[in-house]
Amino acid sequence: MESQKNISEFILLGLSYDQDIEVFCFVLFLFCYISILAGNFLILVSIRGSSLFHQPMYYFLTHLSCVDICYTSSVTPKLISDLLVGTKTISYNNCMLQVFTGHFFGAIEVFILTAMAFDRYVAICKPLHYMVIMNRTRCNLLILAAWAGGAVHSFPQLYMTIQLPFCGPNVIDHYFCDIFPLLKVACIDTYITGVLVAANSGTVTLVTFVVLFVSYVIILLTLRNHSAEGIRKALSTCGSHITVVVLFFGPSIFSYLRPPNTYPEDKIFALFYTIIAPMFNPLIYTLRNMEMKNAIRKIWCQMLFSKKAHN
Repeated sequence: MESQKNISEFILLGLSYDQDIEVFCFVLFLFCYISILAGNFLILVSIRGSSLFHQPMYYFLTHLSCVDICYTSSVTPKLISDLLVGTKTISYNNCMLQVFTGHFFGAIEVFILTAMAFDRYVAICKPLHYMVIMNRTRCNLLILAAWAGGAVHSFPQLYMTIQLPFCGPNVIDHYFCDIFPLLKVACIDTYITGVLVAANSGTVTLVTFVVLFVSYVIILLTLRNHSAEGIRKALSTCGSHITVVVLFFGPSIFSYLRPPNTYPEDKIFALFYTIIAPMFNPLIYTLRNMEMKNAIRKIWCQMLFSKKAHN
């Protein structure tokens, strides 16, 4: 922790220098954050209050919603509050915490999306053995593996970051603390560290993306032998997952599967995987899914009638 002796805080440049644009962004991202919380809490309450919780796909979805809330909460509240102030600062300790939580929950989300792809593969390619393969014990193990994978990914990232000495420049050209912008203001040659960080994040992103891609190629090949109704139903459930994967992985691949440099576009792409994708996840999984819509309608109608009866 020697690096903390010379730098006690960092200055974030944020999204824009224009005050009018920042006010607009404040309203927009406040709405986005409220939508993320409301949408994911709606999914959690609706699934936990219905029989869907016993189905593996929706069991994974509840965990995805929890991680989405934690992931976006590690960045978005700070971004929203900074949009109303002139000088945006963050303490050294909070900066390191943001680095850790961003990579920790981001990696968990990646691994849960991979587990959901495995669930869809088993449901479509091995339907007769689905409930045996995807029993609750195996689902719990997959979730545990996702959290363990998040820790294995994020702790080395944090360790490499806290070893960096910061002895002068403390201005970060970003709206939150991430490793590549921090490497740029460290006062040593960070080439090797940058390569290790890129290798860590790139490996997680690339391997999981390849696994997801291969699993859906196999699913699509298997669907050729299904009836038209079976294909429609399978594509309906898989389509939601594919949409979420594209929204999350597209910007992530640009940000981490590359040489350790910073680019002006980084902020825009970061908005997609920290705010936009978590906001659209509840909409995608509810509007495109009849079972979810029925569960939401049923649980909230019950709550409404219960309230009226109580009054």
